[in-house]
Amino acid sequence: MKKLLIYMKGYWREAVIAPLFKMLEASFELLVPLVMAKIIDVGIRTQDVGYIWRMCALMIFLGVLGLTCSLTAQYFAAKSSMGFGTALREALFAHINQFSYSELDVIGTPTLVTRMTSDINQAQAGVNLVLRLFLRSPFIVVGAVFMAMTISVRLTVIFLVAVPLISLAIFLIVKITIPLYRKVQNTLDQVVRHTRENYVGARVVRAFSRQASETEQFEASSRELKGIQLQAGRISALMNPITYVLVNLAIIAILQAGSYSVDGGEITQGELTALINYMSQILLALVALANLIITVTRATASALRINEVFLHEPSMREGSLSETITAGNEAAMKAGEAAPKVAFRDVTFSYPGAQEPALSHISFTAMAGETIGIIGGTGSGKSTLVNLIPRFYDAASGQVAVDGQDVKDYTFAGLRRKIGMVPQKAVLFLGTIRQNMCWRVPEASEEEIWEALTLAQAREVVEGKPQGLEARVLAGGKNFSGGQRQRLTIARALTGRPEILVLDDSASALDFATDAALRRALKQGTKDMTVFLVSQRAATVREADKILVLDDGELVGQGTHRELLESCPVYREICLSQFSKEEVEGL
Repeated sequence: MKKLLIYMKGYWREAVIAPLFKMLEASFELLVPLVMAKIIDVGIRTQDVGYIWRMCALMIFLGVLGLTCSLTAQYFAAKSSMGFGTALREALFAHINQFSYSELDVIGTPTLVTRMTSDINQAQAGVNLVLRLFLRSPFIVVGAVFMAMTISVRLTVIFLVAVPLISLAIFLIVKITIPLYRKVQNTLDQVVRHTRENYVGARVVRAFSRQASETEQFEASSRELKGIQLQAGRISALMNPITYVLVNLAIIAILQAGSYSVDGGEITQGELTALINYMSQILLALVALANLIITVTRATASALRINEVFLHEPSMREGSLSETITAGNEAAMKAGEAAPKVAFRDVTFSYPGAQEPALSHISFTAMAGETIGIIGGTGSGKSTLVNLIPRFYDAASGQVAVDGQDVKDYTFAGLRRKIGMVPQKAVLFLGTIRQNMCWRVPEASEEEIWEALTLAQAREVVEGKPQGLEARVLAGGKNFSGGQRQRLTIARALTGRPEILVLDDSASALDFATDAALRRALKQGTKDMTVFLVSQRAATVREADKILVLDDGELVGQGTHRELLESCPVYREICLSQFSKEEVEGL
């Protein structure tokens, strides 16, 4: 938890004021039993009604002062803890956004969601309670023992025996529940993961009529979570009975021993009442301290999980290069040579934990204005290859270069400004069509947006909406069909005319006529771009300037459609699986 306290920066003043006011409240509270003793010993004994009213007024005044101090402390504690939670949440979100795909694959989305929400809330609640009770409860316990000692040193021995016994009982209960609360948070990860999988894959679950089995699995996870929480709750529930029994035994001992002291004239009846009140205050303070310890325990468990994320350093460090023309490209231009826009030089890549590389010794170049088709069977490494261009992953060996410069030398923003990326899964975000179109270029003009929509065959989609570009987009683009989402995501990538356009199987939901129209429009409208077309359809890539054929992570052929039909058996087999032999010969 200490490592996270840096996020209290800017709220240290509030963090100091809150416990100070709590201690003031505790001081006023410790004076109340003495006032009560005076009422009994002086006011009631002498039947002085005026004195009783004056002492009652003093008690009310002390209560009002205590309430004022308490509200002040609550305000500053809440302000400080909320500021801490906000700063921590922002820092964790920013840290997660630095992760490459490799870290996201290893850690997993469900646990990141839990740590961003539930764990930070637990840490925030822990800070709040610490500021309110960490000093107040011990101050009340020590103060009550000290005040009791001023009344009767002999009877204070009972306090000195009872307080350690109550503290020991609380310590044992807390010690047992600490691992359980940690287990609760880990089990919550499983529940969140299962929930997310079911909501994201709701259509698949229903398509296979798996609602019953998925419900059973969810109920099993929920029952496990419930069982751990109940176990922790049952143990925690022992705290009040045990502590109250010990305190009441201490009160009985005070009454018995105190009665002899009163009878012997050592203390007064009012002082005996004050001693009992001080014991009750100790009880309430220790119970509050126990609840604080439990909350802090849960907060500490959550803090450990948050720190685990912070300890995951991003595996990729960005460079410092952001210029449009790099030194290597500029030197080539001066020499009158055409530098490749994208170059793969003996690139090998493996996913974390994989036994075999996903790509092995890939080498090719793509010149400015060229269209590169990438084709191969499922799992051949097509998407992996194009994901290395915007540096979503880093190559294990070899070099990926853009404009003659290693992609590792670029800043992430500088590199990705050059690239328009259309991933396999078409994702739109909550907002308007215009807001989605401006993701790559926030300052894009309306003319640039409509040009991109026209090229992507998505103009009719927007014109069909009464609000046009201001039409609402639901989260994930759920109010659009699969084909419409794909065309809109292509338009989003084309907005601002990137230097490199990557279409990762992004026309899979389009009919053949729309796909053909899209390819024609891209061929005419992207002559100055380097375009990568990833597809399993031979018809989509056959007109590319260069076709890369992947098989099990290896580049088994590259060339034009006609060249590959003659020289690459894998490519010819793909074509024969999609066209008749006569059609292939005529292509």
